[in-house]
Amino acid sequence: MKFQRRTLLASAAALAFAAALPMSAMAQKKIVLGFSQIGAESEWRTANTESIKSASKEAGIELKFADAQQKQENQIKAIRSFIAQKVDVIAFSPVVETGFEQVLREAKAAKIPVILTDRAVNVKDDSLYVTFMGSDFIEEGKRAGNWLVEKMKGTPGDVNIVELQGTVGSAPAIDRKKGFEEVIKADPRFKIIRSQTGDFTRAKGKEVMEAFLKAEGKKINVLYAHNDDMAIGAIQAIEEAGMKPGKDIIIVSIDAVKGAFEAMMAGKLNVTVECSPLLGPQLMQAVKDLKAGKALPKRIVTQESIFPMEVAAAEFPKRKY
Repeated sequence: MKFQRRTLLASAAALAFAAALPMSAMAQKKIVLGFSQIGAESEWRTANTESIKSASKEAGIELKFADAQQKQENQIKAIRSFIAQKVDVIAFSPVVETGFEQVLREAKAAKIPVILTDRAVNVKDDSLYVTFMGSDFIEEGKRAGNWLVEKMKGTPGDVNIVELQGTVGSAPAIDRKKGFEEVIKADPRFKIIRSQTGDFTRAKGKEVMEAFLKAEGKKINVLYAHNDDMAIGAIQAIEEAGMKPGKDIIIVSIDAVKGAFEAMMAGKLNVTVECSPLLGPQLMQAVKDLKAGKALPKRIVTQESIFPMEVAAAEFPKRKY
């Protein structure tokens, strides 16, 4: 009888232990990340979205994804929805720099940390977000300007530039313009004769370039586009106007997506400055570090290069986006 009682007690203990296991597994519940994306305006943005989605799966992080369709009001709604759902961390790539202060205060009040990816916000209180990870857009503009200044050395006369800006009020549009202008202002020959937003899209880039060509025609020596998609749209407009992109008009753009490498290999784009969209793994690591109580640096800068057309064929097979 004693032996049977011991066996029964041991079995009961084993059952109790087994019953406790799911509870401990539940305690190890998945981290939930709410992410608000700008939209799908370019090849770059599509690659950025794919990087975030695939990295969240690999990291075992539950991703609640919202597409803002390039509208700030959609993004603010998405962030408020994440707060209501009590996600662990909120990350977003802001459509524009300003107008997020109130919703970020709401996230802070709910004790939900916020990570900015790819683009910054302009707020008086920078404790409203934990870190900003992404490219140095001013540096990208400077790289574009430096390449152009070097390219035009020894060329006589003025250098007339038309500029396709990104979305009005967005961090990359503001900073890529600023960095580029900082470099070219050292030489009075370099003049931006027309500058207008192409909203980072191929279709708008083509439309605005058509207007530039009608207004300025063969006076245009250089096109500076704030992203590759606008440059590719502009290439179509230049060809339809009976001119040779890359020769009659030197084209400088930013992002280094596959489409830009194809244009360079065809001799239609002269140079692209890299801006890597593959932020997913870096973001997931930051989310995990936050949940583990680790401190993050306020600014995490991605490492990037510049690719002139001469290296496009060799580099193209290595491109992931």
